Amino acid sequence: MRSFEATENMLTRDFRSGREFFQKLSPAAQKDFASLQIPMQYPSGKVLFSEQQAPSGVYLILDGEVKLSINSSDGKRLALRIAHAGEVLGLTSTLSGNPYEMTAEALHSARIAPIGRREFLGFLMRNPEAYQIVTEEMSAQFNMACQQLRTVGLASTAPEKLARLLLEWSERGQTTEHGTRFRFSLRHEEIGEFIGASRETVTRTLTTFKMRGLVAMNGSTLTIPNLSALASYARS
Repeated sequence: MRSFEATENMLTRDFRSGREFFQKLSPAAQKDFASLQIPMQYPSGKVLFSEQQAPSGVYLILDGEVKLSINSSDGKRLALRIAHAGEVLGLTSTLSGNPYEMTAEALHSARIAPIGRREFLGFLMRNPEAYQIVTEEMSAQFNMACQQLRTVGLASTAPEKLARLLLEWSERGQTTEHGTRFRFSLRHEEIGEFIGASRETVTRTLTTFKMRGLVAMNGSTLTIPNLSALASYARS
């Protein structure tokens, strides 16, 4: 049976390696794409676009993080993942003309370059080489969304779901002599949106993890002393 770590690495390693969108383009195409960017600062909580909204274009994350989520008819929210610098959001809807499938909300303060739908489609017409890269980007985003749905839908317990989530976030963390550490500043209610659990369940599970030495908290920084020990809660 494939381990959790192997599954995560297969789905996310290439996409989360820090590469910039369109870096494989020719210099002329990169210059054309850069000319479309007008960076803007988005404050924490600012919604870039909402699901069912008509597509206005794509959003290139230059710095910061963006939470992607979907909502049910009764108001429940499921957070799909956190997008990072170098990603372009809204590709599928911008290409198809269909409404956005999810809601994108800035976490903390994020620097983002919105590019209008007409301008982006014009760029693709002028640079057909970009279509392959767009396809790769959409495929990677689809794979990550599927991984999140597997975490929520197939993991049987809250500890298993939370362990998977923390291991995923740790991939962008920093390795230290005390373990792998990363920023962890979301409220427990927000974390619950990623695993389909209540705030109380998240608080109780994190407390258990701390008591067992699986995680350590210092302000807005979380450290995982032993990734293998935490992975034991994230069964494949």
